[in-house]
Amino acid sequence: MFTSTQGFAGDALDEVQSKGAHTLKTNGASIRREVPVPLRLADGFEVDSVVFSFSDLSDGLQHLAVGLGDFRNNPVPLVRPHSECLTGDVFGSARCDCGPQLLEAIHRIAAVGGYLLYLRQEGRGIGLYNKLDAYALQDAGLDTYDANLELHLPADGRDYRAVAEMLEVLGTRKIDLLSNNPDKALQLEGYGVDVRSRISTGVFLSDHNRNYLRAKVLRSGHFMALDDPK
Repeated sequence: MFTSTQGFAGDALDEVQSKGAHTLKTNGASIRREVPVPLRLADGFEVDSVVFSFSDLSDGLQHLAVGLGDFRNNPVPLVRPHSECLTGDVFGSARCDCGPQLLEAIHRIAAVGGYLLYLRQEGRGIGLYNKLDAYALQDAGLDTYDANLELHLPADGRDYRAVAEMLEVLGTRKIDLLSNNPDKALQLEGYGVDVRSRISTGVFLSDHNRNYLRAKVLRSGHFMALDDPK
């Protein structure tokens, strides 16, 4: 059971624990279709995958599960819930670490067997255009969380109930979680997923994303060792 709260303080910890304090009740979610998709990544890595779509997820969004490696025979799959980031995942934006995290996740999951869960939660749930508005506010001096709040949007609006539903219909309730974000582990356990261990991703630090990563450490307790998080 994941219980670590390292790096959290006061209101931030209370908010995360509150968001995770739920009980999963099945609403009839099911696998809509599974199709083989060979992946050819920008770094030259090639791997076969199986992509699953779903029906009747509670949030109504079109999330995907990408089965990698020997996922069908791994009793405790490695799972990476990855929130969609068009700018980082597709265009290679250096303002965040999303693109490198996505590539790393595919490599690591393929090696041991598990799922990449690609979640339609652009901008921590605020949407693409709002995320670009938040970028402009960050350029004016706000951090990534305060920029969202300045737009009268949640600092982090993501809920991971659909992740638990996807895992349930895929037949797994015990996972190794690939994430630096303690909120993911706390929410998933609150929804009934047994998180055997939390495995950190790499730290993809650059001059362009330093303030963004620092905010993730200081504001939401992400597990990352930065040279100077203060």
